[in-house]
Amino acid sequence: MPKHIRLISLFVACSLWSMPKAAHAQAFIPHTVQIDYAQLERQGLSLAQEAAMLAQFQRVEPALLRAQLATKLAPQNDKVWWLLGSLYLQNKEFDEAITSLNKAQTLNPKNPEVLFALGSAKFQKKDYQASLIHYQQGLKLKPDYAGGLFDLGNAYFMLNKFPEAIAQFNLAVKQDQKFWPAINNIGLIKYEQGDISGAIQQWQTAVTIDQKAAEPMLALAVASYNKGDRQKGLQMGISALRTDYRYADLDFLKENLWGERLLSDTKKFLELPEIKLALVQQEELPTP
Repeated sequence: MPKHIRLISLFVACSLWSMPKAAHAQAFIPHTVQIDYAQLERQGLSLAQEAAMLAQFQRVEPALLRAQLATKLAPQNDKVWWLLGSLYLQNKEFDEAITSLNKAQTLNPKNPEVLFALGSAKFQKKDYQASLIHYQQGLKLKPDYAGGLFDLGNAYFMLNKFPEAIAQFNLAVKQDQKFWPAINNIGLIKYEQGDISGAIQQWQTAVTIDQKAAEPMLALAVASYNKGDRQKGLQMGISALRTDYRYADLDFLKENLWGERLLSDTKKFLELPEIKLALVQQEELPTP
């Protein structure tokens, strides 16, 4: 996941009356503008709504501009600060995200979404212990949230606490049986532990839930090829990479928590002539 905002400043207008003919001094009477703070807040919330809509269409920069101004007009609204923090997070400006989200939490300590967003910001800064604490705090307020359970599992995963990670992933699936990313990540752990058959079973389940899920499809392709089912592995691998070309990037796979064993096997798989040919053909396709 240049920001210049023109802020409208309100100045006090003072009118100077002509001095009376009397010799004694007379105090000036200032005329002050009456500020309608409720109206300003309504304008801020309206800008926040515009920002949220723009973010849905991946227009993050204009969304950020509106959200920044919204916090000026509605500075006591925790949801506006949460929105700004989430947009910074989407734009990978993690320090700014944490500052805004901390402000939102100060205004409303009981908003679990703020805590989950803080956890995500800390996770992406590789502060996994801090992210774990935020996720746990968020789950105290929203214990049945599958996404929060999944995120907590990932924090445990990065801290090499694999049994705790698997437990959270299973809880996420218990809340949402179609939540294939949690099933996929159990497969990632099992593969690194040497339980190839167990990993394959998890990825098969994930692909059954979503036949267009490129990540478990590619992982399953690599594992199947290495177990000797080469034709199936090649076909599935080509299908996965055609579905989402990003999974041909080992750095992208590492960001998605693929471990060293699976990355090493995937590197060899991507160098196979059939896979390299498929990647070249994919690159030659016109950009939609």
